[in-house]
Amino acid sequence: MSLQTSPHPAEVAPASAPFLDVRDLRVHFPTEDGIVKSVDGVSFALEKGRTLGIVGESGSGKSVTSLALLGLHKGTRAQVSGEIRLEGRDLVALPEHDMRELRGRTVSMIFQDPLSALHPYFTVGAQIAEAYQVHHKVSRKEARDRAVEMLKRVGIPQPDRRAKDYPHQFSGGMRQRAMIAMALVCDPALLIADEPTTALDVTVQAQILDLIRDLQEEFGSAVILITHDLGVVADIADDILVMYGGRRIEYGSVRDVLTQPEHPYTWGLLESMPHIAGDVDRRLNPIAGSPPSLIDLPSGCAFHPRCTFKGWVPDGLCAVERPELLAVAGTDRHIAACHLTAETKQEIRGRRTAQ
Repeated sequence: MSLQTSPHPAEVAPASAPFLDVRDLRVHFPTEDGIVKSVDGVSFALEKGRTLGIVGESGSGKSVTSLALLGLHKGTRAQVSGEIRLEGRDLVALPEHDMRELRGRTVSMIFQDPLSALHPYFTVGAQIAEAYQVHHKVSRKEARDRAVEMLKRVGIPQPDRRAKDYPHQFSGGMRQRAMIAMALVCDPALLIADEPTTALDVTVQAQILDLIRDLQEEFGSAVILITHDLGVVADIADDILVMYGGRRIEYGSVRDVLTQPEHPYTWGLLESMPHIAGDVDRRLNPIAGSPPSLIDLPSGCAFHPRCTFKGWVPDGLCAVERPELLAVAGTDRHIAACHLTAETKQEIRGRRTAQ
């Protein structure tokens, strides 16, 4: 079965045009070994003031999806198709000149590694000021004052002095705050945060998440949080999109997906995490095997070679037929792609709880 026939999140939500509407997004990269299908038919919707968490292992297509939203695959060999509608405008078909007008002002991104994203030869303040000047007809002094204001807003001490420092003079947490200041300097309507807390200690991580939440409330922005950490998603997101092998396999509200996950891959992600209030002797149960090659995905359900529950599905269906994304009974927006029946999933949950 094709995923193209499955319900789109906007179709199972209230019937109004969402702020961001992504439909059947595909990003393929031609190589000598074949076509790398990094994103293969992903759809989701997002409203202003809400946060969507995109989760999955490395190589699942999370970051490639975010770069497509910014139009950063244009000018490369990437083959991009589908629709990315932002307030009704299709960004996939938008000319590069118009896309440059949107980047930074309407759509902005906090990149995964601030040390490589910030230019080493320019001061932090100058880089933030430039991001503001590109979209506003202001003097250099006004732009610099705005940069200092943003550094203060994200919690940088002595912002007027630190604005004159270079990225290498900032700690990891401060560089991440500077990246957030740059991303928010033009009050974007959509903020994409790609692993914003990677390699940060838990204290700084909590501060960064609180900062994103506070600034979202202040600016009313829509936020896409890309991460592999379900704990972070549970803390800050409203909805979750679970990706595997470049495809979406589960989507729904944080409450639905984390309390009643429907896909064995989501079960595996949850069981791979330590529980703060859990048994200290409890062993983690990581997902066996490795993510599939995006050049040659397994037939049927892409997760079936690693799935410990494929034997519960009769006739080896998991290996031959690709599951369709279907709405979960009793929920508003929860959908999942799995051949397991609702009754079988309930029995499996009972056994897992008893263990």
